[in-house]
Amino acid sequence: MTETVLKNSTDTIVAVATAAGRAGVGVIRVSGTEDLQPIVNALLGREQQLTPRQAHYGCFIDAEGYTIDQGLLLYFPSPNSFTGENVLEIQGHGGPLVLDMLVNRCVELGARLARPGEFSERAFLNNKLDLVQAEAIADLIDAASARAVRSANRSLQGEFSKQIHQLVERMIGLRVYIEAAIDFPEEEIDFLADDRMRSDLSCLAEELQQIKMSAEQGALLRDGITVVLAGKPNAGKSSLLNALAKQDRAIVTPIAGTTRDVLRERITLDGVPLNIVDTAGLRATQDSVEQQGVLRAWREIETADVILLVVDASDSPSMELETLWPEYLQRFPNDRHKIMVLFNKIDLCEMAKPAAEATGNYIALSAKTGVGIDSLRTELLKTVGFQEFSEDVFCARRRHIDAVAKASVSVNSGIDQLMASNAGELLAEDLRQAQQYLGEITGEVTPDDLLGHIFSSFCIGK
Repeated sequence: MTETVLKNSTDTIVAVATAAGRAGVGVIRVSGTEDLQPIVNALLGREQQLTPRQAHYGCFIDAEGYTIDQGLLLYFPSPNSFTGENVLEIQGHGGPLVLDMLVNRCVELGARLARPGEFSERAFLNNKLDLVQAEAIADLIDAASARAVRSANRSLQGEFSKQIHQLVERMIGLRVYIEAAIDFPEEEIDFLADDRMRSDLSCLAEELQQIKMSAEQGALLRDGITVVLAGKPNAGKSSLLNALAKQDRAIVTPIAGTTRDVLRERITLDGVPLNIVDTAGLRATQDSVEQQGVLRAWREIETADVILLVVDASDSPSMELETLWPEYLQRFPNDRHKIMVLFNKIDLCEMAKPAAEATGNYIALSAKTGVGIDSLRTELLKTVGFQEFSEDVFCARRRHIDAVAKASVSVNSGIDQLMASNAGELLAEDLRQAQQYLGEITGEVTPDDLLGHIFSSFCIGK
């Protein structure tokens, strides 16, 4: 289990906030509850009172008085800073050695190296961000498309959290009303016969479902989908990978079994990241190297979101999966919706005559000429349930979707209990459970071990 990082530490911490490698400018971030003026004075070699939120130019010196670098200092006093603590930003040249020397100098002056995500962790602990907003920082950094950037910004600006808080407030109102009727029966509040309350419960269940759908769309923009190209040797899998990637990523030859290992390529399709996996051709072989490739291919197939089963159209007697692959069918996932059969090489056979378009889970195409590739892209997005991008989509993670789904189950269970047996006590308990699930999203009731796992996945300077 990941070590819990929530320690409410008051130590002064330091880390490089910019990406690793050489750059024109590098930024070092220092944060702590203690006065940072001694670090400023020592770095500059003189007393210098910094004006908050104004840049100050100076030379940064080491313990012996030699210049390490020259650049800017910016000071953000508590509580008006990212972490809610006193924050100092040191902007110098972006050479790795220069930045390391500056960080080491700060450590000599009393700071310690920050843990991954510790700056965002402190912002969360000091109520500068909720957990959804903190996660959105990492999602914004890792965004693979402009749409993902916009959805991460919506979460960072609090749109997702706002919707969750509104639902929680409505649940609290319903709980208060129901529990009052239970605790004070002499008041004769017949909440069971209150049509407005039942209507509110139905609206609550509907809104939870809508938020879940939006979260699923946001998760697609963040995580993307894994698409595995599978099929017999020389069916054109590598040519298809090159066509989707729009560049020559895989070696293509007429020799069957050219691909021996797993080849991965990440592309974006209408803003959705696709992790394309090319695999070795599936066949029985005595070649020990090819056997390992086939074994790895099956491993990828087992974990794929979508399987593109590539078939040589010029050598296929049937369009039915059961007759195409009778010897391997039992090894494919039971969920046939995950499998799309692609009849490739239609430029070499009679199948080229009809329009190359999707019909069910079957698509006719030519990786060589590009005919049918656009239909494949469209069907891929449909298969994973991606809808036309909306400005209402916010960045979400699997844990968010799971929490909303659990809250939805609890609310619907409470409605069923109310309708079936007038069980107000059970309804109140189900609403309490739903409220707790939603609280896990924003971090209000999230266990420390989960918080530790979340923040430890951040980069050091965040």
